[in-house]
Amino acid sequence: MGTNQLEQLKQIHTMLTRFMMMYKFALQEVETKIDILQEEFQLLHDYNPIEHTKSRIKTPESIAKKLYRKGGAGSLGEVRESVRDIAGIRITCSFVSDIYQISRMLQAQDDLEVVSVKDYIKNPKPNGYKSLHLLVKVPVFMSDRQESVYVEIQIRTIAMDFWASLEHKIFYKFNRAVPQRLLDELKEAAETANELDEKMERLHNEVQQMKTETSLPAHGLNLDLMGENMKLPIPNQLLTLLKQEEG
Repeated sequence: MGTNQLEQLKQIHTMLTRFMMMYKFALQEVETKIDILQEEFQLLHDYNPIEHTKSRIKTPESIAKKLYRKGGAGSLGEVRESVRDIAGIRITCSFVSDIYQISRMLQAQDDLEVVSVKDYIKNPKPNGYKSLHLLVKVPVFMSDRQESVYVEIQIRTIAMDFWASLEHKIFYKFNRAVPQRLLDELKEAAETANELDEKMERLHNEVQQMKTETSLPAHGLNLDLMGENMKLPIPNQLLTLLKQEEG
């Protein structure tokens, strides 16, 4: 192999590495935003609407297969536009209302450009699939440039996630040629999952209404800051200011 060929291979390797790194960094940006929301809710509201998250980046092989189905691409720029779900993160919530709350908060962040919103909760797919999909562009700052990178965010309840996982396994098992009987049962299971979501949210709302409102203790404030549980005294001057703010 000649020197020119080696240089070309190095350049290709550098380009592909940078290409994949962009998606990794974009996912890290979104994950940080979600971590902040989780901690804020836990500290201020003693409630966390996010049960867990899972992120992934498509492998080069998976990207190539999707490109093949779409008719190919002539440049990395065309790959970015053609395959917009290379980077994805799934947020699982307890209740449907949590889904829309998280969606509103993410869409309100100035540095996220919302490209599209697909609401498969209000408009489920024919097979019963439910989820809320956000496609956003995330700014990634490198040493020599800034890139806007697509990240797909899926937000769903635990029941929706369980159903989607089962449906995916069944389609994989049958190589997408699923018998009609199983398709009918999957649709019925989706309706059952929806009924469960509605019932659990009603119970949750009842419990919330029954909770008595509590006020901050005058002698101090418990906070878990920097991984350390700290009890901070509240000066009288600050208490006075807080009361004025409330008024």
